[in-house]
Amino acid sequence: MKPSTLLCVVVLLAMGIAHAQQETTTPASQDTAALEQKIRDLEDRLITLEGQMRAMKAQSSQTPSAAPGTTSTEVANAAPAPAESVAAEPVSLGGAGGSAAKALNPDISMIGDFVAFAGGNSIRPSPSLQMHESELGVQAIIDPYARGDFFLTFGEQGVGVEEGYITLTALPGGLVTRIGKMRSAFGKVNGMHNHVLPFVDRPLVTQNLAGGEDGIDDAGVSVERIIPFPKGIFLSATGQVFRGDSGDGDELVFQSHRKSDVSTVAHLRGYKDLTESTNVELGLSYARGHNELGSNFTTSLYGFDATFRWKPLRRAIYNSFVGRSEFIWSQRQQAPFEQRAFGMYASGEYQFHRRWFVGGRYDWSDRSREANLTDKGGSAILTYWPSEFSQIRGQYRFTDYAGNHKTNELLLQLLFSLGAHGAHPF
Repeated sequence: MKPSTLLCVVVLLAMGIAHAQQETTTPASQDTAALEQKIRDLEDRLITLEGQMRAMKAQSSQTPSAAPGTTSTEVANAAPAPAESVAAEPVSLGGAGGSAAKALNPDISMIGDFVAFAGGNSIRPSPSLQMHESELGVQAIIDPYARGDFFLTFGEQGVGVEEGYITLTALPGGLVTRIGKMRSAFGKVNGMHNHVLPFVDRPLVTQNLAGGEDGIDDAGVSVERIIPFPKGIFLSATGQVFRGDSGDGDELVFQSHRKSDVSTVAHLRGYKDLTESTNVELGLSYARGHNELGSNFTTSLYGFDATFRWKPLRRAIYNSFVGRSEFIWSQRQQAPFEQRAFGMYASGEYQFHRRWFVGGRYDWSDRSREANLTDKGGSAILTYWPSEFSQIRGQYRFTDYAGNHKTNELLLQLLFSLGAHGAHPF
């Protein structure tokens, strides 16, 4: 239909509407309701035709003029296609939808750990004020088959990679594999970052036998598999192979002297819900590697850990209790004979108010390199959570080091978190 013809139709419809309105003002025998319906139908048709007329005008204005000697068919073929409304459509990111944008913008967080010390300790001295650690976390899902986690630590001694690994989650056989630098699965405390510990420092057994604050961590490969088990028991087994270097200085555990001097770690974990409010977790660990004396000398560690949790569902934000304990046996080959040592700790943390926690810890540990030297001590801990992004913790620590060196110290810790930090295994 040409624009001129369409314009005539619009004029006639308008005249018809006006005539229909005049008929409603005169007393006629026709039904008033029927006339009003007819008027509404004519108005709808008029609006539709006006829209078609505007569309035809816009299309005719975009059609180029025919050059001399060209046919109407050639002009139609040369006319550009209607412009697509690109801006109106949302940006497509493949099958993952909007969540795929996180691949280019991972979760980034920074956790600050500030510690103040009061009291004397000649065995393990500490400064009065210390920005103990600043942990930068970068975490993201790489694709449907893997995710990446990196944790960089900024301390007064420099910058280091606490953990940095890729996790392959879609391997056959139900295997979950990590590749990179990571904390080992030995025991319970070894795999925990500083900001998730229920105390300011680490237990004596960790410092004497299991690598200190950094623990057993190294570059390597970890493979984990969930083992089907009846009676509602969750069972998982982890096997790890590392380069062979863990610890530093007096806290050195493993040291490789050649490429074949790798260290290995195995961990078996079992978990079961006892009631709707309580659960228990047990673990067995084994680690083996070469020590600083050479490739012919090895150190083996055996561990047992237990965790009990109580969190009533009806008062979960007000009351809870977590009890932990670890036992570690060390067998270290050195001249003239093998050195054996044992260490343990037991701790408990009770939540008595929405933001308040009170706890305690008992430590007992031999020293791995020196025979008949034992350290022991205890701590009382009070923690306040202003919010889920910060916590303030005070700890009184008494330590009786071998050789009758007794110390009394007061530790004050402030933890604060910025950004989105992924949850750690509990």
